[in-house]
Amino acid sequence: MMVGITWIHVAGGMAALASGAVAISVRKGGSVHASAGIAFCAAMFVLGITASILGPFKSPPDSPVGGMMVCYFVATAWMTARRRDGRPGSFEKIAGAFMLLLAAAIIADGFRRAVAPPGQFAVPPSPGVVITLGVLCLLAGIGDWRFIVRGRLSPTQRITRHLWRMCFALFVASGSFFLGQAKVFPKPIRILPLLAIPAFLPLLILVYWMGRVLLTRWYRRSSLSFKGAGELQLNTTGQGLRADRPGASGS
Repeated sequence: MMVGITWIHVAGGMAALASGAVAISVRKGGSVHASAGIAFCAAMFVLGITASILGPFKSPPDSPVGGMMVCYFVATAWMTARRRDGRPGSFEKIAGAFMLLLAAAIIADGFRRAVAPPGQFAVPPSPGVVITLGVLCLLAGIGDWRFIVRGRLSPTQRITRHLWRMCFALFVASGSFFLGQAKVFPKPIRILPLLAIPAFLPLLILVYWMGRVLLTRWYRRSSLSFKGAGELQLNTTGQGLRADRPGASGS
């Protein structure tokens, strides 16, 4: 049974990398971008769920937390696209509470590793990595509750929330493959700096797009709407965001 789940996990990972690469490469808001984004979400859910199932059966056992995190980031990014009016719902409350609890558990585990006797936790990750991951989850959970308390996201906030969560999920997939599975690559290209380039590329792309959204008027030059299937629709009309048009969001 585990062998079958492993192959599903591998297939989900390959599909996530391929669809994610397409989604970040093509024109944003086009039909190709929308289709690739939906495929990426589905593949990442498969990847995350199977990773959580397989983790405890590894030798040494691995934590299911990584897979749970992947599902959380993809789900909240996708729901950001679904919320056409930029308002939170019950899902955000559940997701925010879940992530805060998960963050507390991760940070506690990191400190437990830090104070443990030498050799007790001989396998990665290191305490610093665990605590850093926990802090990231804490910030994500706080972001959910800020969204809930605020009551509505502006167009800029909505785009940035969607962007960073999707790109981070893609980074988890690329890092797990190019660095975590480096042994599957031929020896001539099994070079850490070389494999680190595609592994960290999603983060570099995230920085680029966050800069465009936060430091330029790129999003104002397009009419923005998130369609029901999680599609980011950009119609370059040269007009600003119009809250009176169906499907548009604004504040």
